[in-house]
Amino acid sequence: MENQANSKSIILNYGLVLGVITILISLVVYATGNHLQPHWSVSLFSILFMIAVIVLGLKKYKEINNDLLSWGQAVKIGVGISIIGALLSVLYNIIFVTYIEPDFMTQLMEIQTQGMLEKGMTEEEIDMAISVTEKFSSPYLSAAFGIIGSAIGGFIISAIAGAIMKKTEEDQY
Repeated sequence: MENQANSKSIILNYGLVLGVITILISLVVYATGNHLQPHWSVSLFSILFMIAVIVLGLKKYKEINNDLLSWGQAVKIGVGISIIGALLSVLYNIIFVTYIEPDFMTQLMEIQTQGMLEKGMTEEEIDMAISVTEKFSSPYLSAAFGIIGSAIGGFIISAIAGAIMKKTEEDQY
């Protein structure tokens, strides 16, 4: 029971750290005017920070838990951290597209349309692509995909880190 309390506090604390880092990255991208076409390095930094925060959370849990960490605990903690971080990020994104930059989706559609024209797509192909994109571009559907994607990413990261960092009581004998 004590381990559950520790894991909950680790999940919450490190999830908050991940969420704040993600929001700060988004704010920097917006402040630099790159929010409509962010550089690929933004995604790389986001992934690296996610890996770092999850690994640090697992390391802290292992330290508190008498240097023991099972693979299942690692996955639970890693996915929890990534979901808390994603929830904060989603909340920021909803605030961003609703209040900070309400024309964001319209501007993004214009850039995508221009890109499709430059690739030589016909008007029919562009209209079809835009109609599909509009269906999936609601903030709430994007939020759901973001949370699911973050949970999957958190699972992969924590599964690998957990396999590497795993140490159980059976391993000691």
